[in-house]
Amino acid sequence: MQFLDLTLDSPAENIALDEALLEEAEQCNHSREVFRIWESPQWMVVIGRSSRVASEIDLDSCRRDDVPVLRRGSGGTAIVAGPGCLMYALILSYELRPQLRSIDTAHQFVLNPLAANLAELLPGIHREGLSDLVTGDKLKFSGNSMRCRRKYLLYHGTILCDFPLRRISRYLATPPRQPEYRKGRDHKSFVTNLNIPRDEVRAALLRTWKTSGDLKYWPRESTDKLVAEKYSQDSWNRRI
Repeated sequence: MQFLDLTLDSPAENIALDEALLEEAEQCNHSREVFRIWESPQWMVVIGRSSRVASEIDLDSCRRDDVPVLRRGSGGTAIVAGPGCLMYALILSYELRPQLRSIDTAHQFVLNPLAANLAELLPGIHREGLSDLVTGDKLKFSGNSMRCRRKYLLYHGTILCDFPLRRISRYLATPPRQPEYRKGRDHKSFVTNLNIPRDEVRAALLRTWKTSGDLKYWPRESTDKLVAEKYSQDSWNRRI
């Protein structure tokens, strides 16, 4: 597995790069597992592949604040990201890890060891619901989702380090789909920051996913094409 520590200039480029890494892996004739860390310098709202914009987003607030709304290729509900929200992505091989074809196993495979490493920094951290990480008092700080292709899996997620949490309520409606453990709590009562130095969180991620070196080439042309043809287009971002 190779490491890519790369944040691109725009929200659309950063979302597109995750997909471009997945598609490039699909086309390779050799193992192409990648672990990426990034952090958007701009605020953005990212909705799931099947999310309905009108039911999950406060579009008026997004327009007023000039916050882009992008649709990712993976599932799940809407998130808000930006400075203070660490993002990660894994490109994982089914050939090397055939057990990951089971969705439940894939979530366990990624989140259980990550929770264990983060719990060394803040005891009590564990997985809740299908794909959330929470503190000991069940406050969510990480949401995760995946996209499956024929040979590879994209697994990506968020970790709130020191994020201005008020922005979540400003841009997101109450999600139409909620895990049982949320128990109807609003965003303010449900989400929290880890309040752990970002460097320590990054180190925990790197302990979880040991890499063999830096990725020297990333798919720039494919990323640009995805931005132009997909992630900059309302026909994709607002299709539902």
